Amino acid sequence: MPDTHFRPPGPLGFGGAPLGNMFDTVDEKTAEGALEAAWECGVRYFDTAPHYGQGLSEHRFGRVLRRHPRAEFVLSTKVGRLLVADENAPENPPFKEGLPFRVEYDYSFDGVRRSIEDSLNRLGLARIDIAFIHDLAEDHHGTAWEEVFRTAMEGAAKALIRLRDEGVIKGWGLGVNLVEPCRRALDQSDPDVFLLAGRYSLLDFSGLRELFPACQERGVHVVIGGPYNSGLLAGGRNYDYREAPADKVAARDRIAAIAEEHGVDIRAAALQFCAAHPVVAAVIPGAKSAERVRTNAELMRQPIPPDFWSALRAAGLLPEDAPTPA
Repeated sequence: MPDTHFRPPGPLGFGGAPLGNMFDTVDEKTAEGALEAAWECGVRYFDTAPHYGQGLSEHRFGRVLRRHPRAEFVLSTKVGRLLVADENAPENPPFKEGLPFRVEYDYSFDGVRRSIEDSLNRLGLARIDIAFIHDLAEDHHGTAWEEVFRTAMEGAAKALIRLRDEGVIKGWGLGVNLVEPCRRALDQSDPDVFLLAGRYSLLDFSGLRELFPACQERGVHVVIGGPYNSGLLAGGRNYDYREAPADKVAARDRIAAIAEEHGVDIRAAALQFCAAHPVVAAVIPGAKSAERVRTNAELMRQPIPPDFWSALRAAGLLPEDAPTPA
């Protein structure tokens, strides 16, 4: 793959949604401990967004990352949502007890430039490295993603290309849980990297054939978010941010049974599988505590016997052409 675009460091990064109080609240000391543990474990890529706790995640990231040399880490945040001060701001599910800001969707050229400035102020940093256009699934009025995508390509994408050309950012792309917008962005624009959440995992291979070959051809990288599919592959009950459907639970259980037979932690398999594809620059599981961060780092290093991957293929649980760790 030609390495023509900015590449965040991996294989393990840090996903910032949990530190925006996703599903459950996290106190300041615990959040700080999680970020410092990531640094101690060698993580040098951090991803956050205004959406995560209405600015809470960005505030927490900035407070910790400002202690470290700016040249030694890569930071991404997202655009497409502006935060407006509002003491009566509504809840912003799945985040709890966020900051007192109302979310307003804005994928315009000017809105993106304002979003970047606002994020820099919340972070307390002079620059970010990557900006992702966030969540094109639908906006708060229920607009279909195709229409939101058109707006974003006409406004946000052009703004981010200019910011990249000006040296304000090093790269841009989409941060989405759909494959098709990424494919269209490749056709219509010049992205550097995609953050694809949940669409390449042991339970979903849609990125494998529908997106990754085109990324390889263009030298575009992919960051994998949601490698545990909202927790289902880590022993939880959620899939894509809601209670998992029966077929996904059944698939997880079959994978877990084969993992147990081979002495493999299914969480290690989930992380390492995502990282094995050559277009993947980094995998960014979220974590709410230092203990979980250290566990993720250890899971990424655990040896997995080749027979495990062969058994998954034999059971029809893994495509023949899906790369697996050497």
